[in-house]
Amino acid sequence: MRQNWEEEAKSGYQNSKLSSQCTHRYKIYAEGFAWSVSLKYILSCGSMALLIDPLYQDFFSRGLEPRVNHWPVSTVGMCESIRDAVKWGNAHPEEAERVGKRGQRLMQELGMDTVYDYMLHLLTEYAALLDFRPAPPHTAQEACAGSVLCLADDRQRRFLESSAAYPVRRLMIKAN
Repeated sequence: MRQNWEEEAKSGYQNSKLSSQCTHRYKIYAEGFAWSVSLKYILSCGSMALLIDPLYQDFFSRGLEPRVNHWPVSTVGMCESIRDAVKWGNAHPEEAERVGKRGQRLMQELGMDTVYDYMLHLLTEYAALLDFRPAPPHTAQEACAGSVLCLADDRQRRFLESSAAYPVRRLMIKAN
């Protein structure tokens, strides 16, 4: 079944409410032709998430542990893999529920500090791969915090000052 997004838009997305999709014991995550944003929503439901081998990684993917906070599904023998996961879950409903709840807890523990730490880590690692030194154009002018803050109103100033923080060095997401 494919989602008809034009019809959904006309109806105000009444059939696409995330809360109404969290009523099943199992939720399957399958990527389409590209990266999908739905994994975090599927895990947030608290149902046991069946993850079909994803090609793309999300910022929290390193925190995923097979059979701990999701159930892996192989693309080879996919139908059998899904059948076996459901069979196991039906035979062990309490443990299947715990797997779902641990996935939900992983999503609840993802705070902006973790996201910013990931972004800093990603940019730092990417920068280490660069083999050139960017040079600013001769017309560039340095902007300091004072010159930005002097143009800001009180609300903007509070926001700018609160966002000028150092990253938290507490990583919840495990590195490989």
